[in-house]
Amino acid sequence: MTDTLPATALQPFLDAETVVLRAPAQAWSASDGTMGGAAIHGVYLGDVRIASALSLTVGGDEPEPIATVPIDASTVRFESLLRLLDDPGADPDVRASLSRTATTTGIRERVTLTSRLDREIETTVTMTLRPDITTMELVKSGLAAPFDPRTERGTGSCAWSGDGTHVTLDGRGATIDEASNGLTLAWPVVVPAHGATTVGFDLDARATTAVVAGVTSPARWGALDPAPVDDRLARWLDRALDDLDALRLTTASAPGDVFLAAGAPWFFTLFGRDSIWAARFLLPVDDGLRVARGTLRVLAGLQGTSRVAATAEQPGKIMHELRSQTLTIPGEGISLPPLYFGTVDATALWICLLHDAWRWGLPDAEVRELLPHLTAALEWMRDYGDSDGDGLLEYVDETGHGLSNQGWKDSGDSVQWQDGALATGPIALVEVQAYAYEAAMAGASLLDRFGSAGSGSRGSGSDSGSGSGSGDEWRAWAARLRARLHETFWISDPDGDYLAIALDADKRAVDTVTSNLGHVLGTGILSPSQAALIARRLVSPQLSSGFGLRTMSTDSAGYWPLSYHGGSVWTHDTAIAISGLAREGFADEAATLSEGLLSAAPWFDYRMPELHSGDAAHDIPRPVPYPAACRPQAWSAAASVAVWQALAAVHPPRP
Repeated sequence: MTDTLPATALQPFLDAETVVLRAPAQAWSASDGTMGGAAIHGVYLGDVRIASALSLTVGGDEPEPIATVPIDASTVRFESLLRLLDDPGADPDVRASLSRTATTTGIRERVTLTSRLDREIETTVTMTLRPDITTMELVKSGLAAPFDPRTERGTGSCAWSGDGTHVTLDGRGATIDEASNGLTLAWPVVVPAHGATTVGFDLDARATTAVVAGVTSPARWGALDPAPVDDRLARWLDRALDDLDALRLTTASAPGDVFLAAGAPWFFTLFGRDSIWAARFLLPVDDGLRVARGTLRVLAGLQGTSRVAATAEQPGKIMHELRSQTLTIPGEGISLPPLYFGTVDATALWICLLHDAWRWGLPDAEVRELLPHLTAALEWMRDYGDSDGDGLLEYVDETGHGLSNQGWKDSGDSVQWQDGALATGPIALVEVQAYAYEAAMAGASLLDRFGSAGSGSRGSGSDSGSGSGSGDEWRAWAARLRARLHETFWISDPDGDYLAIALDADKRAVDTVTSNLGHVLGTGILSPSQAALIARRLVSPQLSSGFGLRTMSTDSAGYWPLSYHGGSVWTHDTAIAISGLAREGFADEAATLSEGLLSAAPWFDYRMPELHSGDAAHDIPRPVPYPAACRPQAWSAAASVAVWQALAAVHPPRP
């Protein structure tokens, strides 16, 4: 595959499409339930599309759609009329309801014809399904081409396979034939007078190389106490928690440990950073701490033990991404191994989640089980995260085909100077220093409480050989990091002092004003006066759009409201800032950014997307969608709980 894509290779838009999901399966369609009219359409299991088109006729005619009715994250009904089967008159007498339900292995389709006529109706229901075996990365890159896998038909059933994925279609009494546009399933039916009849099919798949698996038991969320007063927040929470139920996964190797898939459609797998932030947001409602526990344990089980340049693995490091095979992104020169460690922040965030979960009631015995992983993670920050010994954590891609940026803003142009020039690495991000400070202080508290699991307990191979250290030693390390940040990151512009987004390879402060500032709040690394400077900056019209927090200030040369990380609004990013503001005592500023998200939520039917445009609310009275944004996405959904917690001032029970 070349690194140059044809001009027609465009990433699919998602905003106008309808999705049902039960990870790792999902189905995307038009609002009338048909598939094939948009590039994203189809049924997927994991990273493989197993069907690319679907249509329905009754008596040879297409139903006339009148409504799309979401039932929950996994089920939707498409309502339509069959007026060509009616008797004369203005009122419609015959209707069709297509119910689609996603399961952890595929979909269930049911078509119900209902009539109020005094006579029975004889007709034929026909559905045409196009089998497929296409990888998700080809769909995402706009390179998916029509593909017709060889099918094996049985009596009322059909099967096809490819790339380790095996698909079975159960026609439930249908006659199945092959046609030029796929498989036709036909059911001769009789609709009784004043009655109804139902037909349908089941589509299931299994992947022999799968590294994740779905969760069939219902999620258990704790009560929201106090209940949200704002109806917009209540509706957002209700939809978000339902979506999060459908996003739950386990790994094939640890089926008892539940975590959250990053998001639909592209990221139905484990992402260290995303899963950790979602779990942190959910702590106040995570009944039994099932998500936090599972996230901590599954990431600990994959924690790095060796130095492997090809995968970016290092002893003690928490992974970035898990796939069943190498992920190649056409046109971008990116090729990521199945287990990839190219993240600079997940290790510190894992420590923060462990400490937060303990404060919310994770049993002491379970914390003790994770102490070896805690000490290994702490050692990674000191021995590998700070690769050049300057007292700060930085990153650089050593492979030439990994992620060039390895913070949460991981697109290639996310770290840039105010004049639009790209910063060169190694890069030291400001929020990563704050995460590391919070993690070191949290780790120190845990070591004070539980003691050390011992030096190099995970085979860390530390070059320094200095061991994991005591709580006091990690507090001293954190103090040095704090001093280093304040020496190097503070810069000024006409609006006052602020923190640079990063230091570049020459240790120069990259001067763009960005939302990264919000991640520093609440970590303990700022003085009250410094926090006040950041709080004021976050609610400035240059950063606050009225629909959330922009990723980049409008006075930057690289700002563009539809830039992925250069001016758009990310829900989780805004929520992190809101949480930090609340923790620092800036209630008014937290309320301002919260109101932005709550103003946006109704326009997205309370399913907040991965990101939306940074256009100002006073210019455009509704948020403009970022058309390729994932939805639902775990940390965007879980952000609803963070906003509720900040506005309700809910605190963990342990001091």
